[in-house]
Amino acid sequence: MLLTVDVGNTNIVLGLFDGDHLFSSYRLRTDARVTADELALLFRGLLARHPEPDGVAVCSTVPQVLDQLRLMFDRYYADARTVVVGPGVKTGVPLLYDNPKEVGPDRVVNTLAAHTLYGGPAIVVDFGTSTNFDVVSEKGEFLGGALAPGVEISVDALAARAARLFKVELVEPRSVIGKTTVEALQSGLVYGFASQVDGMVGRISKELGADPIVIATGGLSHLMKDLCESIDEHEPDLTLIGLRLVYDKNA
Repeated sequence: MLLTVDVGNTNIVLGLFDGDHLFSSYRLRTDARVTADELALLFRGLLARHPEPDGVAVCSTVPQVLDQLRLMFDRYYADARTVVVGPGVKTGVPLLYDNPKEVGPDRVVNTLAAHTLYGGPAIVVDFGTSTNFDVVSEKGEFLGGALAPGVEISVDALAARAARLFKVELVEPRSVIGKTTVEALQSGLVYGFASQVDGMVGRISKELGADPIVIATGGLSHLMKDLCESIDEHEPDLTLIGLRLVYDKNA
């Protein structure tokens, strides 16, 4: 059994694979102050009904958590082979970026999974803490992309900075023209971000001179996938699948 761990700024997502099959996944809140022993309690509690993993694949955008994860796996999962996406790990993804060290491991992993599943050229739209647009060439190269504030960050910013505005549930409102403050906020956030995605995909496609396949992933992709006219495929577990592919290349 392979355990995959995707550490994002908001959530830690665990995936369990039997061969190519993802049969279970779990989501934890990311806390940069968490210790290795606390992580072990959480992991062992969630995974208690499953066999011990014989392999682990990890990518992290939070260095503090990654340090504690390494310690936790060394201490509590010493028999499992661990692959951490980073320098020296084979991914098969050429990074056509001015400074490849700046590319987050999640973007590399998503590029690998997108090209493996769907071919290229492609655009991965990752709806997470930030909204990432990762551009994949026909050959599977990471060409670069764009980063924008995520939907939930925008909700928090509006509530914090505007005296008469507040947090709302992120659902599709009954109409674009909101008849209440709640509906107006939901319209601006949900339809506004959908329009942003469609606009960015159009600009990227024009620059590529191609018609790329567009894949939605990330925590809020289930909400946005049907509202964005440009999205072709929805794979919420793209990063976990990419981690499995990286593990296979290095195991």
